[in-house]
Amino acid sequence: MDQLLPHPGTGVPHPSPVPPSSGWPGDPAPSDTIRATTPAQVARLAARARALDELDALVSVCRACPRLVQWREQVAGQKRAAYADQPYWGRPAPGWGDPQAHALIVGLAPAAHGANRTGRIFTGDRSGDWLYAALHRAGLANQPTSSHAADGLELTGVRITAPVHCAPPQNLPTTTEKATCAPWLDREIQLLSPHLESILALGGIAWTETLRTARRLGWTVPRPAPRFGHGAQASLGMPDGRTVRLIGCYHVSQQNTFTGRLTETMLDEVMGMLRRA
Repeated sequence: MDQLLPHPGTGVPHPSPVPPSSGWPGDPAPSDTIRATTPAQVARLAARARALDELDALVSVCRACPRLVQWREQVAGQKRAAYADQPYWGRPAPGWGDPQAHALIVGLAPAAHGANRTGRIFTGDRSGDWLYAALHRAGLANQPTSSHAADGLELTGVRITAPVHCAPPQNLPTTTEKATCAPWLDREIQLLSPHLESILALGGIAWTETLRTARRLGWTVPRPAPRFGHGAQASLGMPDGRTVRLIGCYHVSQQNTFTGRLTETMLDEVMGMLRRA
């Protein structure tokens, strides 16, 4: 941890990384939250989580992937020059949004100077600028911007998560890291399932990991496995007979938005699929 710096929204000073229960806005973890340090502990703790707020607390202090722990904390200590006057969250970024969401958006992993800095997924980077503006246009967010965890943003009917909760080097988690983090996503979708109607997968990795989660939860997945594509759709069957619509969307990365592979119109079309009739 380095010197204390003021949070850009609250002004409360924090070190980087931020300890649990130190006043960071939206921090779900009490100071005594159990820290998972092995894949087996992740699986056990995830399975025992009784509600989303409990799950989020456990996710936010996880230390089960040594490479990711080292990287996220290194970034939090070194900082980007533009944010040198701010504290960095430097911990896993849990899912967030409406606890009774009928739609779930699945990304990839926190950005090193985005969610790893702000503590909220897709917050404080260009990808988030695109995502939250589209959610606002679709009537699923109360404002079009997401700058920090105290900015007043609220989501209605939507929750956002990722298959990997720590910022990975070069934005590329390993196969082992994705497998270690998978029980968190499994339990999150399981807890959301009573209200869940749609899942929007941002990119091929999110699509693949969502299908894997569905299989682990005992859902019916079409065979052969549905292929990812922008606007692609698949119907996933729950054990209770209900179905969840899986929708594909190109990731809102700068690589896609700057090149025109993903346009605002394309993003709005898939966001429209998340609205209830």
